[in-house]
Amino acid sequence: MNIELLAPAKDALCGIEAINHGADAVYIGAPKFSARMAAANSIADIESLVKHAHKYYAKVYVAINTILTDEELGEAEKIIRELYNVGTDALIIQDMGITQLDLPPIPLHASTQMDNRTVEKVQFLEEAGFEQVVLARELSFAKIKEISSQTSVKLEAFIHGALCVSYSGQCYLSQATCGRSANRGNCAQLCRLPYSLTDADGKILVRDKHLLSLQDFNLSTNLEELINAGVSSLKIEGRLKDLAYVKNTTAYYRQILDRILEGSSHQKGSSGHCTYTFTPNVEKSFHRGGCSYFTEGRQKDITAFDTPKSTGERIGIVRQSKGSAISVNIQKPVNNGDGLCYFDQDRKLIGFKVNRAEGQTLFPAERINIEPGTELFRNFDQQFEKTLAKKSSDRRINATVSIVEKDKLLSITATDEDNISVSLTPDFTLTELAQNKERAIEQLNTQFKKSGNTIFDVKEVFIETTDAYFIPASIMAEWRRELLEKLEEERERRRVRTEIRFPETSHPYVETELGYQANLHNRLAVRFYKKHGVTHTEPSFEKETRSNVAVMTCKHCIRFSLGFCPKQKENKQKPKEPLYLIGDKGQKYLLKFDCLHCEMQLIK
Repeated sequence: MNIELLAPAKDALCGIEAINHGADAVYIGAPKFSARMAAANSIADIESLVKHAHKYYAKVYVAINTILTDEELGEAEKIIRELYNVGTDALIIQDMGITQLDLPPIPLHASTQMDNRTVEKVQFLEEAGFEQVVLARELSFAKIKEISSQTSVKLEAFIHGALCVSYSGQCYLSQATCGRSANRGNCAQLCRLPYSLTDADGKILVRDKHLLSLQDFNLSTNLEELINAGVSSLKIEGRLKDLAYVKNTTAYYRQILDRILEGSSHQKGSSGHCTYTFTPNVEKSFHRGGCSYFTEGRQKDITAFDTPKSTGERIGIVRQSKGSAISVNIQKPVNNGDGLCYFDQDRKLIGFKVNRAEGQTLFPAERINIEPGTELFRNFDQQFEKTLAKKSSDRRINATVSIVEKDKLLSITATDEDNISVSLTPDFTLTELAQNKERAIEQLNTQFKKSGNTIFDVKEVFIETTDAYFIPASIMAEWRRELLEKLEEERERRRVRTEIRFPETSHPYVETELGYQANLHNRLAVRFYKKHGVTHTEPSFEKETRSNVAVMTCKHCIRFSLGFCPKQKENKQKPKEPLYLIGDKGQKYLLKFDCLHCEMQLIK
């Protein structure tokens, strides 16, 4: 099985650097209709990314994963055809209306926005014609294994980055509260705001905490378990993240994955190897802590109630804060210009910049008093960021060169790590013997090991000649350039493009009645489901606003996180229900708990 490291790209530059830092595939937003409206990209930019990725047999997936209106379907079809024409390898979609368009033979991936968390759903999507299915983040390793054992479609799963508290595609909080639809790519991220929790009598149980905010995902120690469960595409979240984040996280997971793949029966998803000018460390990029979410069952330490901001890496404990200096028991060196932070006595995150660092003593840019014993974190490492702002990786494809003499002529062959070969027979007759034979052979070897700005790394040069001849260095350089150019052209010629036409099917859907949570926003989506046995459909929440319905459904449970869960014997506190979340502007949401399925809903 090919194992793919899938990295995010806000734009073409991020995508190119993701490839340079080891990604086997990149996902990027289309010009329109992406679930990250702020990360749209032109066809020309996507084409430039595709051309770069294909050099390494890496792939580019384009997200058109919002729900569409009837009026938008025609424009979406035009964009899809343009994406196909520039070489896009697959589309990530949510709206089944897209499958009913006149599509080119481009593979379709079922977005996590489809809420893919059951065997039956994934089986349906496979039979419908999807090449790859992006699984819900909430699944356990056991559930993923159950799905993979009963399907053959390629499975994609998140391994790192921000966690949506709601099941993907099932959050209408932003639409219901401020008219910004997450399913239309314009989420207001209200889940990251502070809320107070009250009981049935209005008693405040928790005041101004980020009760819907979760830590970030981090499965860096569980990749092998995920692969063994049947996942072939390992996905890093972050289409709104900056270039440094993309470089660092991609390189970090590339190194881990390479160690796992070495000696295993699995193969890497693309060609080449990377060398870095830095030591990848995900603690140095934006993160809210790190948890394994529900992959190993329900855990208490998945929340980020105190702050939705990045805390960074722990660097030490404050010994004394006096005047303009802070004495710290430092565990990791701090440099001038670093950004540090800490939680005050009210658990509010306070940040400051280091003006000067002298060993265990730090001099903040502004006078600040910190209680002794306070933990310090670094959420901005200036030296690290400076390194990542420059060229920080070199990706090369291994190759060998064979030079054979026959009848005073040379046959030069280059073979890459994918066993693709090209040959060159220069119009140059070997007539002049070298005065220094050892030096002539050494120069021939040295010249052909050079790879310059090409994508190749020539590891070995095999030379078979009857004698040592004098060949001008300039001529050898020209042969080498021509040979490696020819090899790159041959790689492109031999690259196999997967083409799949979405089939016409009529196998039954897993349900016969679909409510607003099916996100049916256009006539073609309705038509799709009716062809698959659905007898009753309701329009999307965005199309027809409702009251007293769930605007969020999630596996995260506030009662469990706060120790109120009635199913846990050790939890003795039982607040008077129903419970409510109150926003800072007076928004009020009823919390509804489904203990049978271990789920929580927000009712507006």
